[in-house]
Amino acid sequence: MGIDTVRAGASGETAGSRREQRGWYWYDWACSVYSTSVLTVFLGPYLTSVARHAADADGYVHPLGLPVRAGSFFAYTVSLSVIVAVLVMPLVGSLADRTGRKKPLLAAAAYTGAAATTGMFFLDGDRYLLGGLLLVVANAAQSVGTMLYNSYLPQIAPPADRDRVSSRGWAFGYAAGSLMLVVNLVLYLAHDSFGLSETEAVRVCLASAGLWWGAFALIPLRRLRDRHTRVAAAAPTGLRQLAATVRDMRRHPRTLAFLLAYLVYNDGIQTVITQASVYGSEELGLEQSTLIGAVLLVQILAVAGALAMGRLARTYGAQRTILGSLVAWTLTLAAGYFLPAGAPVYFYVLAAAIGMVLGGSQALSRSLFSHLIPPGKEAEYFSAYEMSDRGMSWLGPLLFGVTYQLTGSYRSAIVSLVAFFVIGFVLLARVPVRRAIGEAGNPVPERI
Repeated sequence: MGIDTVRAGASGETAGSRREQRGWYWYDWACSVYSTSVLTVFLGPYLTSVARHAADADGYVHPLGLPVRAGSFFAYTVSLSVIVAVLVMPLVGSLADRTGRKKPLLAAAAYTGAAATTGMFFLDGDRYLLGGLLLVVANAAQSVGTMLYNSYLPQIAPPADRDRVSSRGWAFGYAAGSLMLVVNLVLYLAHDSFGLSETEAVRVCLASAGLWWGAFALIPLRRLRDRHTRVAAAAPTGLRQLAATVRDMRRHPRTLAFLLAYLVYNDGIQTVITQASVYGSEELGLEQSTLIGAVLLVQILAVAGALAMGRLARTYGAQRTILGSLVAWTLTLAAGYFLPAGAPVYFYVLAAAIGMVLGGSQALSRSLFSHLIPPGKEAEYFSAYEMSDRGMSWLGPLLFGVTYQLTGSYRSAIVSLVAFFVIGFVLLARVPVRRAIGEAGNPVPERI
């Protein structure tokens, strides 16, 4: 009997756990709009245009006196935001473990990110530095909030239900992204009817994501509850806590091996999410309305894809299903290199392929990892998982930006990301998952 089942049975909180699961889904509904409308659609092309407006005759801006090609500024800023998140997450994770008060910390992260996103309304003219600062704050806050949000999974769902609960959470988020993108698309395409310029419409779309995030975060903050924990007063904090966790993981090398594989292939996924709209607008010359439509298609298909991959995992196991998705990612990016410019239909086909594997890849990775955690160390290990999630996610955008800076070609930049999926596949395939679950002290599911 798993530790979650024992906890639920002992406290008689099965109905309460179901209520928490439903509340947990709503945080994905709240913050996924930021990922979709801000990072994936509007901010990349818009911040790039603002940077170009501020650039010198050679096409460079000079933040802190450093020469940066305007077309690379967004990618570099995303990398910086991830580095900031990596420094902040262990501090927050350690505080959550020592106090057992995740909910106030989740609220602080959510409303910091929501405020920064809402502030993007004031990004206009040549204020590229303001845009960079707000992006760093919002992206770091989202990372911290996601860390705390994901750490609830082992507490609200027993092992047998985690694939289902995790997949539903992702599907819920993509449904919210789809709904908001429809509203954004109407506003953007009909901006004249609303008395707005195209630039003003984009700024309203950016700010609306922050307002949405803040409003719907109230639901999970009402339904989720804190679990008080007993931690020694001398418990390490911050980066020392992370180091202590990693040292403990050395006793479970196969869990650590899974984290390494996830760290690599997830970096590729995150970079595609943040840079696809830049590729579509700058390299393929597609209109903003086309990009919004493509991302909307991704969101709609990701709902079905996440649920379908959850069902596939019940038949073939989570590990095999994830490996299959990495093959699909590799083929999709390779095909993306050859997309003709000015041809929206082919970009939509590419978007459809991404949508079918996007949510499932991440949802199943999260639930698979939950089986590899030694009982009683869920929060500690999920903190390390989130560090793996963000810990190397600066490398993909950095590689993308450097490749473009050296070659001047976004095609070369996008195809360079294939390496993350190929290497991630090899590393994940080498992990004996069933053995790793047993060594962690957990029951091995029939299909995994």
